[in-house]
Amino acid sequence: MLSRILGAATLLLAGTAHAQQLQGDALLKALRQGGYVIVMRHASSPRDVPDKQSANPDNVKPERQLDQEGRATATAMGKALRDLKIPVGPVFTSPTYRALETIRYAQFGNPQPVPELGDNGQSMQGGTEAQAAWLKKKVTELPKGTNTLLVTHMPNMSRAFPDATANLADGEALVFGPNGVVARIKIEEWQRMK
Repeated sequence: MLSRILGAATLLLAGTAHAQQLQGDALLKALRQGGYVIVMRHASSPRDVPDKQSANPDNVKPERQLDQEGRATATAMGKALRDLKIPVGPVFTSPTYRALETIRYAQFGNPQPVPELGDNGQSMQGGTEAQAAWLKKKVTELPKGTNTLLVTHMPNMSRAFPDATANLADGEALVFGPNGVVARIKIEEWQRMK
């Protein structure tokens, strides 16, 4: 029994040693060079759909939209990425209003909405195995000289990356490199990077 426990502990430690985590200056330097895929949960959004009177004028369906915190943090994140000179290339997003709004406030131009990042009209209940498989494949398509950004929803991220998404906050991102997840960044942490 003791040998099994020691063997499991050794495997756990070996797996941890291989999972490279970037932080601080090393993370900033890596992101400035590009070659990473950043998968983020959309910025803060109330769980309820607004009524027609409180919906944004362009939210015609209406769908969930960002709250004041979501708008402020998305704006600050976009500014921080530009100020830090972190190149953002292709931007793929859920076609939902709140994901598109995250991109708009962050001022990332020309997002490409893709259904695989969507919530299937089910809000927090969305996410299929096919979407998870698409997302797992997409994070292996590492760009050269820039970073790819994907904006999606918690159910999609937790289904695709269950070991990396515990307690994932609104707007939080997983950064993928050649060996999988190399960092996890809360939306408000971008502006603190120097």
